[in-house]
Amino acid sequence: MKMKVIAFCGSPRKKGNSETLLNETIKGIEKTGSRVEVFYLNTMNIQPCQGCGGCYQTGECVFHDDMDRVSGAIRSSDRIVLASPIFFYSVSAQTKIMIDRCQSFWSEKYLLKKPVEGGKYGRKGLMLLTGGMKNNTGIKCAEACATAFFRTISVPEHVTLSYLEIDSKGDILKHPTALKDAYEAGVTLVS
Repeated sequence: MKMKVIAFCGSPRKKGNSETLLNETIKGIEKTGSRVEVFYLNTMNIQPCQGCGGCYQTGECVFHDDMDRVSGAIRSSDRIVLASPIFFYSVSAQTKIMIDRCQSFWSEKYLLKKPVEGGKYGRKGLMLLTGGMKNNTGIKCAEACATAFFRTISVPEHVTLSYLEIDSKGDILKHPTALKDAYEAGVTLVS
């Protein structure tokens, strides 16, 4: 039996740097025989968390949209990949909306004491970040958000690949190791 792997593409730009990096990671994962279900967050109908507390008693969000599919996939996955550009020192809005809607997982884990089970293979994650800035402040901030996301959905460990000064579409292709790094990270994730 192969691992169930899901990936979130958080970029609003089709075939941009984050998606290119994600595609290389997927190639590495698929080389091992596992398949990846990809969620293109920019094309999905996911409304922002309303902070209403509706999930506090049940661990389930009271709103129903494409996040229902995402939540189901998160629950049943062994490996989770999150790819996002860095906008204003954080993950993209598309990525953040999905993460914020995981408040129901937070309620389930911390209030109801029912974390998502680890399954046969345990749970691991991979974060892929690209950003145009020269300093790593955006990486640190986005990584903090990703860590909160992964731990909330009971992914106890994850690896982050991050690349700076990657701004214009296609810049990731000019990086000397990024595509190779992403491919190898994909293989390692499911090994």
